[in-house]
Formats: sequence, structure tokens, C-alpha cells
Amino acid sequence: MRDQARTDRPDWSAVSSMAKDLQSAISKAESAQREALSVTGTAWSRDGLVKAVVGPRGHLLELELDPRIYRNPNSKALAATIAATVREATEDALAQTGKILDRTVPADLRNRNTDKLNLWRLGRMHDADVRNEIREDDTDGLG
Repeated sequence: MRDQARTDRPDWSAVSSMAKDLQSAISKAESAQREALSVTGTAWSRDGLVKAVVGPRGHLLELELDPRIYRNPNSKALAATIAATVREATEDALAQTGKILDRTVPADLRNRNTDKLNLWRLGRMHDADVRNEIREDDTDGLG
């Protein structure tokens, strides 16, 4: 009977340890969020004439066009080059953000799925890919 009374009581050292771990995780999360919000991704086009710099979610911050680009005017090719360069810069920003999250988010939380959507993967995708992913899931009856 006395042994049962001991098992009914909480292990306060374990609770204290869990509270410290939680406080540490919150502190790390705040620091990781600040770090992730300061990420920029940069990419150059294959020909070196277009440079794109994006923020942590892929929003365009800077676009540089080398004047030599006007030697062969082709608006469709220029638009495609800009889009591809911005996408590469976004992939760079997402990779950096992913490294920050991998370092701070426990592994068991990284792979959590909600229905068929992997929220961790969605958070690391380019916006165009997210749109396609959501469309695919809508056809599965999730949206």
C-alpha cells in the first residue's frame, strides 16, 4: 500500500526537468525565429546577367540586371530568366531556413502530418509548389 502511494505522487524532479526543457525550447524557438526572419537567398542566372535577392519566404528584395542583357532583347527569355533566378534564390533562402529549423526543432516534430499534407515540407516549399500541392490535395477531397 505504501509503494502505491509513492507511485501516485508526481515525480517533481521530472516535472522540474521538463519545465526547464520547455523553457529552453521556447528560448531556442524565439532565437531561431529571429534568425530565420533575417535569412536572405541570393542567386545569379546561368549567364551571370541577372541577380535576385529574396527574403525568408521568397519575396523579391533586390533584382539586378546587367546592362548587357539589352544587347539581345527578348522579353520572354528575360522574364523566364528572372523567374528562374528568383526561384533559385528562394530555394537558397528555404534551405538556410530549413537548416535553422533542423537545428532547433525536435526531429519528432519535423515529420508531423496533418491528413495528407506534410506541414513541415509545405513550410519549406516555394510558393508556386505550395499552390500545386494544395491543388493536388483538393482533388483528393482535402480542401
